[in-house]
Amino acid sequence: MQDIITKNIKSSFWLQNYKSKLRTPEEAVSVVKSGDKIVMHGNTAFPMTLINALVARKDELENVQILHALTVGDLPYLQPGMEKSFRHISFFMGAAARKAVNEGRADFTPIYLYEYPLLFAKGIIKPNIAFVHLSPPDEHGFCSFGVEVGLMKTPAEN
Repeated sequence: MQDIITKNIKSSFWLQNYKSKLRTPEEAVSVVKSGDKIVMHGNTAFPMTLINALVARKDELENVQILHALTVGDLPYLQPGMEKSFRHISFFMGAAARKAVNEGRADFTPIYLYEYPLLFAKGIIKPNIAFVHLSPPDEHGFCSFGVEVGLMKTPAEN
């Protein structure tokens, strides 16, 4: 009986904690300030809802650095006219960023794949915000990074 009570208390605690942290996309990106450095999920796990909410604030922000491992698809902050607000830094060149890099509106810093987590673990790159794409929590409160756990876990922890 005590195990059931303990389990219910623990389940209740994580759920209350989780619910207290839920924010709208607009509330979530409201913490971003000019000069911030944001690391984001890339490849197939872009947090597009947060990206769109961030881009909606383009007139309020200057020199926000956005770091990705690889960009896939069209990203609104890579469009011409966004360079005062956002500076994209990619570590692996994808089609989405290539044009912006070639036009001088974004940066490309080539690295080996194994070095990506080390940049954050060793403090070489120190983002102050992480936009991550997570699954909803399971019945125990655990979330998954999904297909991008290999590249996003270390930056999110640091």
